[in-house]
Amino acid sequence: RLCALWAGGRRHHCRRPRTPSDPSRSPVSLLWRAMDSPEIPPSDRREERPPASLPLPAAFLEFLGENGLDPALYSKADTIPRYIRLKPGMESSVVTEIESELKCDLMRVSWLPDFYAIPPEIQIAGSKAYQQGKIYGIDAASGAAILALDVQSGDHVLDLCAAPGAKLCMLADMLGSSGSLTGVDVAKHRLAACRTMLQKYSLGDRSRLFVADGTSFSILPVNSNLGSMEAFVGIEDNGSIFSEWTSKRSWKDRQKSKKAKAAGSPHLPSTSEPELIYYGKDSGLVGLQKRYVLHPSTDAAACTSGYDKVLVDAECTHDGSIKHIQKFEFWGWKTLDRRVLNVERTGNLLHLQLGLLTNGFKLLKTGGSLVYSTCSLTVAQNENVVQQFLSKHPSAELLKINPADSWPCRSGGIQKTLRFDPATSQTSGLFVAKTGAVHLRRQA
Repeated sequence: RLCALWAGGRRHHCRRPRTPSDPSRSPVSLLWRAMDSPEIPPSDRREERPPASLPLPAAFLEFLGENGLDPALYSKADTIPRYIRLKPGMESSVVTEIESELKCDLMRVSWLPDFYAIPPEIQIAGSKAYQQGKIYGIDAASGAAILALDVQSGDHVLDLCAAPGAKLCMLADMLGSSGSLTGVDVAKHRLAACRTMLQKYSLGDRSRLFVADGTSFSILPVNSNLGSMEAFVGIEDNGSIFSEWTSKRSWKDRQKSKKAKAAGSPHLPSTSEPELIYYGKDSGLVGLQKRYVLHPSTDAAACTSGYDKVLVDAECTHDGSIKHIQKFEFWGWKTLDRRVLNVERTGNLLHLQLGLLTNGFKLLKTGGSLVYSTCSLTVAQNENVVQQFLSKHPSAELLKINPADSWPCRSGGIQKTLRFDPATSQTSGLFVAKTGAVHLRRQA
């Protein structure tokens, strides 16, 4: 619908047609120039802006009230910049080329390497820079969550909720030419989009992607028991050894896809085994026996041979993604009721979030670190989930996120946790907590 009733039915809001203009000269564009000036520290970038009208239905206003959230945040939807990340290694001259193509300035985000802010109305999908794999869109707050992981060369990294893929690409960039990256998602079509992104940006060589339930996924990185590994290499290839990955699917895989489509669900059944839909030539899988690689791990094995870094950017109600909520004005507010406000779904989400965090921690090597994040602004999906997790895992400890001292964010409700929001950060809302396996865990 183009028109939606304001709360109480007294005022109407209509989608305003965009008039052609030079985006680089728009008031918002000029504001970004001032906002990202090197002379202005991030903490001072909180200039008041005229509110944008966004009608919010009574049910959503009630949801905000129940969670102590200010509806005024949603008036900032049209004032938050769009963020892009420039693929590392690109020459500085590329920035000028992209500015010329997008017809706007790329304002460097001083607190986040390789990130740039552009006016929110600018679309990048049709640009050559995007199509040629030089830039991709990712919110600055999401970039901060990834930076909090402190990925180092040689790390084995797990992204337990990988779709749609921008965070996965940034992790691969940070990893460099050693270590490994494992992406997991329950939705096969969304994980296929991750595969496309990794290939588009030439970042898939050390990656592998599994369609799996993140609350039960238990496959460790290929980095341990080298002696046992060698025993599997060279066994007669009867279809049980990994050859180089190809996009051509086997007859068995095609039949499995047909059955899933006939069942009408794009998600993997909770009882299904993980399905490997992509692996790079340097992922460590080529030449290994499949049953060895796909063998589920034990808690004891994970303590010594698990992942060095784990990202759990958990499914949530997305209420902190202001631009996402804005889309419901056109999708229809009944869709919001079904996707965000449904009581049963919200209850299931809390259980899912705790399950993802718990399983991510189980797969973490002792001494490793995990970042838990959601784009919800609610305490229930963030601080409460973290507190519940910590109460059940005495070997886990919240860790300070050192780079955050220079970030435009505020402290969360638990010490060492962070919150980004439109008013404070000029980003979407995001909660970030970093925890580590600092003690040996009791083995089952």
